Amino acid sequence: MARETSHFIWSEDEARDIARRFDPRRPAPSFYDNPYPTYRALLKYDPVHLCPDGSYLLSRYDDLLGIYRDTRLFSSDKREEFFPKFGASPLYEHHTSSLVFNDPPLHTRVRNLIVGALNPRVIAHTEERLISLVDGLLDHMESKNKVDLIEDFAAAIPIEIIGNLLDIPRVERGPLRAWSLAILGALEPSLTPAQKETGNRAVTDFLGYLKGLVTDRRKNPGDPSRDVLTRLIMAEGYGETLSETELMQNCIFILNAGHETTTNLIGNGLFALLEWPDERQKLIDNPALISTAVEEFLRFESSNQLGNRRATQGVEIGGVRMAPGAQLTLCIGAANRDPSRFPEPDRMDITRRLNKHLAFGGGPHTCAGLSLARLEGKIAISHLLARFPHYALNGAPVRSGRIRFRGFSSLPILLK
Repeated sequence: MARETSHFIWSEDEARDIARRFDPRRPAPSFYDNPYPTYRALLKYDPVHLCPDGSYLLSRYDDLLGIYRDTRLFSSDKREEFFPKFGASPLYEHHTSSLVFNDPPLHTRVRNLIVGALNPRVIAHTEERLISLVDGLLDHMESKNKVDLIEDFAAAIPIEIIGNLLDIPRVERGPLRAWSLAILGALEPSLTPAQKETGNRAVTDFLGYLKGLVTDRRKNPGDPSRDVLTRLIMAEGYGETLSETELMQNCIFILNAGHETTTNLIGNGLFALLEWPDERQKLIDNPALISTAVEEFLRFESSNQLGNRRATQGVEIGGVRMAPGAQLTLCIGAANRDPSRFPEPDRMDITRRLNKHLAFGGGPHTCAGLSLARLEGKIAISHLLARFPHYALNGAPVRSGRIRFRGFSSLPILLK
C-alpha cells in the first residue's frame, strides 16, 4: 500500500475516539500529510460530525450529493459566515461577491456569463496554446534535469492559461500566483492575523491592477471569441452585463478557481504515479488511459477537499436534526473515498470506471471550468510522462499545509 494512503494502526476504540474529537480548525500535524485515515474513521463512526464550534462536518458521498443538488435547503451565500471571520474588509467583499459563494438567481446569471465565455471554441483555441506551453516548459526543464515539479511546471501552467484567457500581458503576470495563494489561503478553517492581512492586501492589489486592465479593454476590446475578459465586459448574447463589482471580483475568481486547484491536480497526479509504480507503468504502456487516469487523480487526491453550505431551515441529515442556519462543511476528500460508492477506495486505479467523484462539486455549483481543468491535467501529465517516464523524487516533497486545498508547495524530482 502506498505511503500516502497507508492505514494507521488504530484500534476500533481509537478510531472512534479520533472521529469523535476531530476539529477541522485544529487538526493533528499528521493530518496535513495524510488526512485519509481520519476520513475513514469519520465515514465509519461519525459521518455527520458535530464540530467543537457547533458546525457539522459531513463525509458520506450521498449526503454531499443531495446537499449539492438542493440550493433551496442548503445555501452557498457566505455573508453570515464570513463577516465574523473577515469583518468589513476586501476579503469579505471578494468572497461574498464571487460566483462560488452565491445562490440563484445571482449565481445563475453570473455562472451563465462565465460558462458562455469558456465555450468550446475558446477551449479548442486554448488547447493549441496549452500544448505549446507544456512542451516549452518540458524543454526548459530538460536542460536542468533537477527541477521542482510545482514551481517549474504545475504552477506555471494554469497561470499562463488563465493569463491568456483574460489576455493579461505576459510581463504583468508575475504577481498573479502570489495573489491567488493569499486570497484562497484565507478560506482555511483557521486563520492567523498575518494570513488575513496578506489576503486583504492581495485583494486590494489585484483590484488595483484589474481596474487599469478593464479600463483599457473597454477602450480596446479584444476578440470576444478568444478573449474571456472582453466577452464578460460585453456579456454577448445574454442581454445584460455584470456590474463593475461583479466583473472585477469574478475576474479574481476565475484566476483563483483555475490556479491552485489545477496546480494541485497536476502535482498530486504526478506524485501519485510515483507512489503507485504499477499504475504509472500502465499509463506508460497505454497513454490512451490518460482520461480515466485524470478522473482517478481527481477522486483519489481531490484538489479541493472541503466545501461549505448553510441550512436555510431545520433539516435532518443521517438521523441528525439540525437547526436553521446550521453551518455545514462538506468533506469532499472523504466522500471521494466512501466505500459505499467506490470499491477499494484507498487504491488508486487509473482504469476505474463509473468514477462519478465530487472533485468538481455537484448540482448547480458544479465547477464552471471543469473542461479546462481536465484538459490541462491530461496534457500536462501525459506529455511529461511521455518525455520523462522514469522521473523520480530528488528530495522530500513538501505539502502545502492546507486543509481545504490539498497539494504540494514543493516536489523536487530528477527527470532522468
